[in-house]
Amino acid sequence: MDDIRNIVVLTGAGISAESGIATFRGPGGLWEGHRVEDVCTPQALMRDPELVHRFYDLRRAALATVAPNAAHDALARLDAAWPDDLLIVTQNVDDLHERAGARRLLHMHGELKSALCAACETRTGWSDGLPPGAACPACGAPALRPDIVFFGEMPYAMDRIEAALAACDLFVSIGTSGAVYPAAGFVRTAKWHGAATLELNLDPSDGSFHFDESRMGPAGMLVPEWVDSVLAKA
Repeated sequence: MDDIRNIVVLTGAGISAESGIATFRGPGGLWEGHRVEDVCTPQALMRDPELVHRFYDLRRAALATVAPNAAHDALARLDAAWPDDLLIVTQNVDDLHERAGARRLLHMHGELKSALCAACETRTGWSDGLPPGAACPACGAPALRPDIVFFGEMPYAMDRIEAALAACDLFVSIGTSGAVYPAAGFVRTAKWHGAATLELNLDPSDGSFHFDESRMGPAGMLVPEWVDSVLAKA
């Protein structure tokens, strides 16, 4: 991994768990006490919009109780110092990467602090509660919903992600389960195009065997160590 210019980093729930944000799948397959099917599908939004909106309102409000950890800080430091191409792709919908200072960042699964208009597809920054039927500031339709990519919907910016994976020399996956697609397939795309691949995870993921190297431990320890080593060679 000595001849590295372009890097793609994928982050998942494990990096934010160390800040106190619940991971996507909890005990019994529940997400903060709810079945995923009840709060993270288009069908759930149609069936019970009050529940779905309230669920994301609570998660949005909870962001004020957490802070970026050493792993977020290290990636922001990499973002600021890395001279060549870097793209941090996160599956997380929190704002901890931004609050740490990362700029070359893409939220593939949406953002808690954003609202999406189901009528015109405009995305609007949003920090307060979002009741069903809230009016879109762009088109006026009473059609704002949480800007979250539900199961069955297409993640954001896949063309940009695929292009970055094809051009990168190193792909690093941090705190991911390796079970949610299309993100779980990124390692194979990067390898097919010739990139070195590294996994930093608390435990082996479903896709660990695809990586050239896997390092196990807390993200708050592994990520700063990796960033230090990469920047020392830059």
